[in-house]
Amino acid sequence: MVTGQRGRPRSFDRDAALDKAMTAFWERGYEATSISDLTASLGISAPSLYAAFGDKRTLFEEVVAVYAGRYGDFAGVALAEEPTARAAVERVLREAAEIYTDPAHPRGCMVLSAAINTTSAEVAQALRERRNANLEMFESRIRADVATGELPADTDARALARYAGAVVAGMSQQSRDGASREELEAVAERALLAWPSARPVRNSA
Repeated sequence: MVTGQRGRPRSFDRDAALDKAMTAFWERGYEATSISDLTASLGISAPSLYAAFGDKRTLFEEVVAVYAGRYGDFAGVALAEEPTARAAVERVLREAAEIYTDPAHPRGCMVLSAAINTTSAEVAQALRERRNANLEMFESRIRADVATGELPADTDARALARYAGAVVAGMSQQSRDGASREELEAVAERALLAWPSARPVRNSA
């Protein structure tokens, strides 16, 4: 007997399903993405979704991990590979301008946009921890440059890290509001003008 219910397809592709769920959360945010939105995007029934992924929050956690590995780790890579904190932040901002406006996926940063209007304390905390971890990476790299003299000794590493994070967050929102890659690259250039320069060493006469 054939029914009209959507079940879990025999050839269920978990990775493809996670991609579709990621697009849904990225476009709408965590709170505004309903179970019906997810079942429609994935093409499966609600019971099948729960069987495959657990609840909505568990699915979102998996999606965030996929997003981080594919799109969200560019800051950590830049901080690890570039010779100075300034060079790393410049690369982060330029790559953010490219990634946040790429037409191949929704605009902006999913981790930032998904947190808007979230009433789930657990989801909000998990996303906050990810954002704070990025700030800590920025701060650690800035402190290292202060220690080597690349940055002035009186540089406020925490404030400078938060400044970089605020620029990235602003670029994400601007991209969702329609800013082009070129416009965000111009923002990145302006932002870097505020970066402190190492003071020249004075030779004693």
